[in-house]
Amino acid sequence: MTSNKKAIISILTLQFLFLGLVSWGQNTTIKTSIHTDIQKHTNIIFDSLVNIRRDFHMNPEVSGKEQRTSEKIAAYLSSLGFEVKKGIGGYGVVGILNTGKKGKRIAWRADIDAMPSDIPDVVTFSSKNVGVRHICGHDVNTTIALGIANVMASQKENLTGVLYFIFQPSEEPYTGAKAMIDDGLFEVITPDEIYGLHIGPLPTTVISTKPELMFADYKTLSISFKNSVENESVIAYSKALILSLQNVEPSSKFWNPESLLDPNIGLANPNTIFKNFTFVSQKSLTVEKTEGKIAIKAYIGSSIEKKFDSIIPQLKHEISNSKFAKKLIDIKYTYERANLYNDKKLTQNSLAHIGHVYGTENIMLLYGEMPDYRGDDFAYYQEQVPGVYFYLGGSNFEKGIVSMPHAPNFQVDESCIKTGVNYFSSLIIERLFE
Repeated sequence: MTSNKKAIISILTLQFLFLGLVSWGQNTTIKTSIHTDIQKHTNIIFDSLVNIRRDFHMNPEVSGKEQRTSEKIAAYLSSLGFEVKKGIGGYGVVGILNTGKKGKRIAWRADIDAMPSDIPDVVTFSSKNVGVRHICGHDVNTTIALGIANVMASQKENLTGVLYFIFQPSEEPYTGAKAMIDDGLFEVITPDEIYGLHIGPLPTTVISTKPELMFADYKTLSISFKNSVENESVIAYSKALILSLQNVEPSSKFWNPESLLDPNIGLANPNTIFKNFTFVSQKSLTVEKTEGKIAIKAYIGSSIEKKFDSIIPQLKHEISNSKFAKKLIDIKYTYERANLYNDKKLTQNSLAHIGHVYGTENIMLLYGEMPDYRGDDFAYYQEQVPGVYFYLGGSNFEKGIVSMPHAPNFQVDESCIKTGVNYFSSLIIERLFE
C-alpha cells in the first residue's frame, strides 16, 4: 500500500465518533458474545457466500432482465425461513424476518443488476453472458446482503422487531428504487430505518461514509427563448450566464480525479476542496432549435444543499433585466434525480457501533461530496425513510486488486464479503437494541 493510501485511511474524525460512542455506551444492551457469534457464523458460511457471488458473477443480467438472479435470491431467502415477496417493481425481491417480538423495523437494500460491457473480465470465473458483466460490484453487494440475512436468521431467537431485505433491480439506470416504491414497496414493508452499501476502491477492512450529502446533485438546465434574428447573441449570452454559475477555477486541482484521494485536499480531509462547489459540464452545453424556440441546455453539478432551488429564480431575475427579457419563454430542469442524503444521527451512531466492535481505524469519515457524476437511487428510499449509505472497500493493493466500479480492470478481493457481513450484521444487532 502506498504512503498516500495509508494516510487516507488514517484520517478520521474522532470527535464525530466519540459523540456516537457516548450514545453507544449509554444505551447498549448487547453482549460481546453475540458479535463473536456473528463472526463465527460468518466464517462458517463464507465459502458458500463466495460460491454464490461467483455464480452471480458468471451469470450477470442487465437492468430489467434480472430474472435468474431474483429467483436465486428468493430461493435462498426461503431456505432461511424468510417470508418472501417477489415481482415488486420488476424483478425486485423482499425478504421479511419477523421475530414476533416488539421492536424496531430495519431494512437493508442491495442492488442486483449488472451492466452491458464488452470489456473482457479479469477473473477466471468470468461472465458467461456475452456483452454483460458485473463491473460495478452488485454481485458482491447482493451476496453480502444474503450473508447478513443468513446471520440474522441464525440469531432470530435473540432478536426483536422486524428485518426487511430489499433486493432491487435496475439501479444502474437509476430507475429500480422508484419502480419498487411505485409498485407498493412501502405497503409491504414499514421500516423505521434503512441501510445499504456499495463496493468502493478502499482496502477490504475499511468502510466510509458521511452525514448528509455524499455526492454532488445533478440536473439538466434548459433556458428557452423565442426564435429571432438575435439567436446568436441569445446563445452567447445564455452560455455565459450558465457558466457564471460555476465557482471552480479552470486551473483548480478539483478537475484532476487523482485529487479525490489526495490526503491533503481529498475527500478524507476536513479541508477538502471537494465541498461547496458548483460546476457546469461544458461538454453538455448544447443548443436545440425548433420552429418556435431555441433552447440552451447544460448539465450542472453542485454540492451546495438547496443550490438548485435558487438557480432558476436567480437566472430569471438576471434575464428579466437584460435586453432579451421579452424573448424568454421559460427556464426549467429537464432532468432531475434524487440525491443520497444520510441521516446525521443515524450516520453518527452507525459508525460508533461499527467502530466499537471492529475498530475506528477501519472507518474513514468523508468530508466533501463526490463530483464525478456518480450517485445511487438508494436516495429514493431515503426520501421515505431515514437511512445511511456506506462504501465498503474491496481492494487489495498488494495483489493489484482495485475495486473501482466501472473501471475496465474492476475486481474485488472476496474477503470484503466477510467484512461486509460482519460489520453490518453487528450494526443491525446494535440498532435493534439501541
